[in-house]
Amino acid sequence: MNKNNLLIIFAAIISVSVGIFAQQHLSVDETIDPSLQANTAQAKSSTDKLPEFSIADINGEQQSIAQWDNKIRIINFWATWCPPCLKEIPEFIKIQNAFSDKNVQFIGIAMEEAESVKQYLAVNPVNYPMLIAGDGNVSLSRQLGNIFDAVPFTLIVNQLGTIIYRQPGEISSEKIRQLINPLLQNKQ
Repeated sequence: MNKNNLLIIFAAIISVSVGIFAQQHLSVDETIDPSLQANTAQAKSSTDKLPEFSIADINGEQQSIAQWDNKIRIINFWATWCPPCLKEIPEFIKIQNAFSDKNVQFIGIAMEEAESVKQYLAVNPVNYPMLIAGDGNVSLSRQLGNIFDAVPFTLIVNQLGTIIYRQPGEISSEKIRQLINPLLQNKQ
């Protein structure tokens, strides 16, 4: 076997291993049955609870995540240079419009500097708060379960402040609706 074949086999083994690890530990489809959330919230580890944090908004003013307590929060880490991120935004705007009166709140967290985001939003306005984490600040995203530093990265948090779903990569509007509809019915 030559050196190139060994490298290809080694790369394939690494890829499969990472895929298995991600499937078992990253929990792309980490969903808790909404009817059990109230009962399991205390039994779950503190990593499933959304931590308190504050991040500057597009105008430089600090915004606490706690201001949206008791709402279903859809938190999306994104960047203007990320095509899948930009593809999601129009759907997020539609969902925010459809569910804003039902206690659902989208929150965008840009993983880059404010100037790029301001330029993007001047042409493509959104109807939800936009916070600026900066391009060098991935620690919050990691703390919330984004172990591969993926963008987009989306969290869904129930009314009790428990993270019920983590999605590295693009998320469909159908998936979001599937996850939030039972929460709306439970009125936790």
